[in-house]
Amino acid sequence: MTTFGIIGAGLGGLMLARVLHVNGIAATVYEADASPDSRSQGGMLDIHEHDGQLALKAAGLFDEFTRIIHEGGQATRVLDKHGKLLHEMGDDGTGGRPEVPRGELRRILLGSLPEGTVQWGRKLAAVTPLSGGRHELVFSDGSTTTTELLVGADGAWSRVRPLLSGAKPAYTGFTFIETWLFDADHRHQPSAQAAGSGAGFALAPGQGIFTHREPDGVLHAYLALNKPLDWIADIDFEDAAAAKSRIAAEFEGWAPELKSLITDSDTAPVPRPIHALPDGHKWDRVPGVTLLGDAAHVMAPAGDGANLAMVDGAELGKAIAANPGQLEAALAAYEQALFPRAEAAAAGAREVFEVCFGMNAPESLIGFFTAHLESTDK
Repeated sequence: MTTFGIIGAGLGGLMLARVLHVNGIAATVYEADASPDSRSQGGMLDIHEHDGQLALKAAGLFDEFTRIIHEGGQATRVLDKHGKLLHEMGDDGTGGRPEVPRGELRRILLGSLPEGTVQWGRKLAAVTPLSGGRHELVFSDGSTTTTELLVGADGAWSRVRPLLSGAKPAYTGFTFIETWLFDADHRHQPSAQAAGSGAGFALAPGQGIFTHREPDGVLHAYLALNKPLDWIADIDFEDAAAAKSRIAAEFEGWAPELKSLITDSDTAPVPRPIHALPDGHKWDRVPGVTLLGDAAHVMAPAGDGANLAMVDGAELGKAIAANPGQLEAALAAYEQALFPRAEAAAAGAREVFEVCFGMNAPESLIGFFTAHLESTDK
């Protein structure tokens, strides 16, 4: 029996397992988390027509996806640091990037798999290459298994990647600080009004505040700072009040309704240092192993990460199904398409970072949105 092992039960790994299942191919997903609910799955995701939605269609899950769309979530507004509204786009349902909660999307994928497909509490501790493309996996609980196909879907700090590549993610110079405001329309009215009904961008050169409206009155924010890692490490995030004060000081002169996204957060701020793999990251074909999602191409966040991970999973599953008994041919075909797709997305992510944080922000972001609208209208 062919044994397919997928490391990581994120969106990409689950998508691969689902597409394989649709095509009558069994796989096992090994996930370090103890259960599906052991940690937060993050906020909203915009799922694109040209990639993420195609993956969901390949998985036979598009109808379920449409039922979790957050209506109005594609609305966008751009503000300056003083809270002045510079640009606004409504959501008429035709934007091609509907917003959904990440946790709900993952729930759909998990529910589409046969019982036992995901093995929880199985943290990968070591991998040993064997003959014929097989790999022995050792988990932190002492258990072992052998695979004929090993897929690293285990994120930026993948334990599978070293089998293929010596590349490691490098710090981009930016850290996002995550905050949450609950019952925002009643308890945090000025911030809620500034954020609008969908995604909000309040920007200045080198820093910014991003907001997302979520269901049930939740306002999710990221405070972006261009700071070295040791500056971030010097903040005691265990002391929520002190951390909020330290971060808020970096936004001196910003509008009160924007600064309160930090100071009035209903949760302790959480730092998210942004790392990226080298441009054009790729590897030579190694029998019996490959990567997908952030394990293959972690990059600065620009709305593409989840979409790329799902496309990777769907395309790998389709390649395997299209090449029965020819696993190496399937992996080669998958990687041949993966590398240019990831490189183009990384270039796009760098462009987005420049328009958001460059010397012409926030006007540069408005120009970016306007150019995008003009290109889609042609």
